[in-house]
Amino acid sequence: MTRQTLSIGRFLLAAALALSATVARAETVLRVGHFPNITHIQGLVAQHMSRSGKGWFEERLGPDVKIQWFIYNAGPGAMEALFAGAIDMTYVGPSPALNAYAKSKGEEIRIVAGAATGGAALVVQPGSGLSKPEDFRGKSIATPQLGNTQDVAARAWLAKGGLKITLTGGDAQVVPTENPDQLALFQRKQIDAVWTVEPWVSRLESQAGGQVALEQADAITTVLVSSAAYLAKQPGMVRKFVAAHRELTAWIAAHPAEAQAMVREELAEETHGQVSADLVAHAWGRIGLTDKIDPAALAQFVGDAKAAGFLRNVPDLGRLVVTP
Repeated sequence: MTRQTLSIGRFLLAAALALSATVARAETVLRVGHFPNITHIQGLVAQHMSRSGKGWFEERLGPDVKIQWFIYNAGPGAMEALFAGAIDMTYVGPSPALNAYAKSKGEEIRIVAGAATGGAALVVQPGSGLSKPEDFRGKSIATPQLGNTQDVAARAWLAKGGLKITLTGGDAQVVPTENPDQLALFQRKQIDAVWTVEPWVSRLESQAGGQVALEQADAITTVLVSSAAYLAKQPGMVRKFVAAHRELTAWIAAHPAEAQAMVREELAEETHGQVSADLVAHAWGRIGLTDKIDPAALAQFVGDAKAAGFLRNVPDLGRLVVTP
């Protein structure tokens, strides 16, 4: 074999190894979900930054990591994706996370950080006088999806007020309906009330004259969860993501105007509709940012889910919350 042949062989081997390393780096992907709701502020801002080529998480997780964002309309759909291994982590409401934890007997879901409180409310038709659970006898309330956080809250509130509520009817009808459809039905007065989150609460007020009858100002609205399998496989990656999430939460709190502009642009991309600056600012005032988890508030959600008929045998919550 000639020296020239050996040199060519070494060059080709080096090129192949370099290409292999590049492919390996490109294949380090973290798949993260969120909803097109202002209560998922961190997800909206981070995806906007990723879309703009200045990814918040990408810069902190390293050049070998790519974030793939997935959008869901409500929690049960996101939990199904997590169960199926289609995503690794997601922003989600506490009720779907608890339901998924119970369904998997505590094996598959871990809450790794808080994200938001407040931003959810019961909105009623103008002049209806609806305010107490007993007022809703024979009435209808729309919620984003069966088993999502607002759906559970609505059913539990009605049940605690003495009404019999079933999955399909009862003394009042709780109707799982996607948020855009809620607004249209409310405008046509085909539903009596909506229990939902921002920006839809503010849109129901500004575009349909809705009146807020009950506001969940301090309730946990959004948490950050990981599949237990991904956490076990990539604890370092989850740890770095949670640390970056905490930094992003603090940045948003310190730069509300800039963050609101990003949220507006990202919502326009995700929903193909414009959201005014005034509406975002109005909704913003209802939402609290946090990276902490309140165990007592989670226990309250367990009670609500039981009252709504979604949870019966709840595993020990000791494994649900993990601080990476």
